[in-house]
Amino acid sequence: MNDHFKNGAVPERSTTALKVLHVSPSYAPAWGYGGATEAIYQFSRHVALAGAHVKVLTTDADGRERRLSADARREFERDLPFEIRYCVRMTGHSVSPELVANLRQMVAWSDVVHLHATFSFPTIPTLLAARMLGRPIVWTLHGALQRWHRRRGEAKKHAWVRICRAAAPAKLVLHATSDEEAVESLEQFGHATAVVIPNGVETPARIERTPRNAALRLGFIGRLDPIKGIENLLDACGRLSERHNLAFSLAVAGSGDPQYEQLLKARSVALGIDGRIEFLGDVRGERKRRFFQATDIAIVPSFTENFGLVVTEALAHGVPVIASTGTPWAYLEERSCGLWVRNDAESLANAVEKMNRMALDQMGERGRRWMMEEFGWPQCARKLIACYRALLGHHDMFDFKMGAAS
Repeated sequence: MNDHFKNGAVPERSTTALKVLHVSPSYAPAWGYGGATEAIYQFSRHVALAGAHVKVLTTDADGRERRLSADARREFERDLPFEIRYCVRMTGHSVSPELVANLRQMVAWSDVVHLHATFSFPTIPTLLAARMLGRPIVWTLHGALQRWHRRRGEAKKHAWVRICRAAAPAKLVLHATSDEEAVESLEQFGHATAVVIPNGVETPARIERTPRNAALRLGFIGRLDPIKGIENLLDACGRLSERHNLAFSLAVAGSGDPQYEQLLKARSVALGIDGRIEFLGDVRGERKRRFFQATDIAIVPSFTENFGLVVTEALAHGVPVIASTGTPWAYLEERSCGLWVRNDAESLANAVEKMNRMALDQMGERGRRWMMEEFGWPQCARKLIACYRALLGHHDMFDFKMGAAS
């Protein structure tokens, strides 16, 4: 994470008549899709709260086998400051003829289209609709073009990207949440402009900490997927257990493929640490607040992250963080609110032992102040609105090229 995460003032501009269409393969309350769902929801919400007219076109997908119920959608939509059109997902994660049928009318309504996700059914139809109707696109890739050696189907993805390049409108901005993501994305879309605007976080007005007992309380929260490096974290806990010099527990919050969840539980048994580990499933709302309240160190051991929303959430709750070098959070160490280390088991175990000797409460407070000063959702939304207006020619796009948006 480089200087682009240091908040620079973006002048507030009138959003009169600015109409923004967000197109996404899924949308809240489909929280099982992880941090991307939270980011899409918060950006659309705060852009609307800033005065823009926002509509969301999405599907009712809630995982490959589930669809959002009408009751869940109605409860979520109540009192929102914008409109959502949930289209029926027919198959796969987001295949929806109904969404395509609504695209032309809704793109024609908009001034700017904000497209989310990359390798999903709505992507190419949305790019084509914007091109045909002359609408500019801001495209949030959510890390999809970042490299990882264990990603599958690379040949198919390269072919998909070539089609996207051909289908995209002339006015296209790639929205990245870190410099690293912007650089890797531009390698495949060199003709485009990239803007770096981080995700925001809601910082609680006040926090409470559950007093620590003899055991150091470690926490992981996020989607359970191999890319998150959870197996390395379990191996690190195995090493800590073998050293007999640190009492600790690990709470794992999140869900994923059931087979992978079982693999993680079996690995903890094989390592002899199952008595120290609790798998909590998904936590949201009050349960998430209590999770952070009872966590001394949050660990984010991902192989790669375009942002890592959980880092900001932990810091906002006063919890210091150990993040892997696969995340864009090198500033944790400069801000003295965490460590940035390799995600192999030995490095993670050593980082936990080192953090245990540090003033965790003070580190958490420094991180919390950082989030309050620079990562508020309203500030991030204002930067995004400025990007929309630049695309519409209201001011020079130069100010919003890679590395200059924040």
